[in-house]
Amino acid sequence: MEARAYDRYNRKKHSAQYDPIEAYCNLPEGVNAELIDGEIVMLAKPTFFHQQISLRIAAQFDNYLRGKQCDVAQDVNVRLDENARKPTVFGPDIVIVCDPSKIRPNGWVVGVPDLIVEILSPSNQGHDRITKFDLYMRAGVREYWIVDPEHYIVDVYILENGQYVNHPYGSNAKITVTVLDGCVIDLSDVFPDAPQRGVEEDEEEGVED
Repeated sequence: MEARAYDRYNRKKHSAQYDPIEAYCNLPEGVNAELIDGEIVMLAKPTFFHQQISLRIAAQFDNYLRGKQCDVAQDVNVRLDENARKPTVFGPDIVIVCDPSKIRPNGWVVGVPDLIVEILSPSNQGHDRITKFDLYMRAGVREYWIVDPEHYIVDVYILENGQYVNHPYGSNAKITVTVLDGCVIDLSDVFPDAPQRGVEEDEEEGVED
């Protein structure tokens, strides 16, 4: 299904009437894709373990955010710049949005989220670490997490003076969320099967396995 959808997209994108957003919205149900600078990019479907980690992180955010202005969601369409000539639409694993006007009636997020979490898979590491990293930084996403399930590490990138500064955390660490005052995410609940290590070691920045 994905290959056929991509072939139809390739044939149509050279026509004068081609609309990248329309083409993206009309992809067959079940196709996992993103739109980058007007180009549809097919992605592998996330695994059970990928989704399990996403759920564990999102649940902690959701518990903290209940009754507050910000909202958390998983796997929603995010269009960073509605006016870009070549549109980009991502489907991050987790997004936090504190401006309700950015959440449109169709369920899309249009504008820059306050925090984005991406979980690495073997097939998407360059996509998340390079392509998305650069686009999120240029768009002004204030906090970007890259979760590495294989090594039980979360790289937390904080936007400072237009550049991301990395703060890595190990599997037993507690992350104080910069964009959410008082919010702490416990990675021991995200990685319950991680090899045991010293708490002091995990709480220091620069943790590596």
